[in-house]
Amino acid sequence: MTPIVYLIIAIAAFLLLYYVVPWTAGAYLRYRGKMLVTCPETRKPAAVSVDVAHAVLTAGLGKPDLRLSSCSRWPEREGCGQECLDQIEVAPQACMLRTIVSDFYKGKSCVYCGRRFEDIEWRSHKPSLMNPGGATIQWDQVRPEALPGVLATHSPVCWNCHVTQTFCREHPDLVIFDRRKAAGAQRR
Repeated sequence: MTPIVYLIIAIAAFLLLYYVVPWTAGAYLRYRGKMLVTCPETRKPAAVSVDVAHAVLTAGLGKPDLRLSSCSRWPEREGCGQECLDQIEVAPQACMLRTIVSDFYKGKSCVYCGRRFEDIEWRSHKPSLMNPGGATIQWDQVRPEALPGVLATHSPVCWNCHVTQTFCREHPDLVIFDRRKAAGAQRR
């Protein structure tokens, strides 16, 4: 190949890396994962996923074209107009489940140990919730579309207390409660 061909390839690669990759990577980061929107039809929460592959491909050409890949109201309402995408276009971060959950924990403390929540560790020790009956639950037990109602009625619990409470609930015959230690803690 001639030097001119190498130059053209180098310019094309530079343009691709400088212009296309940041737009497509940004689209991927903005629209990945489950999102929570208010269904325009029912005015109730709906869990949706954006077709990220389509958004990334169209972002390379300019503005990403959004469409849903899943919705908690499907298959019954699969033919809807997808007007909920307007909410995602305006504020994609605010619709992400992780953002909603992180905002819930921000500034709160565990109801058992009082440990204040800082940054949430999503890969391993995820915080939990205590339901009105006193049992702790993990996030995979909550349907995304039910999240607003759950956050209104449940209390924050750290990972360590969730593990402890779950063990005590599931194996009460193996737990010994030291009443002297508890009485000393109450006097302080």
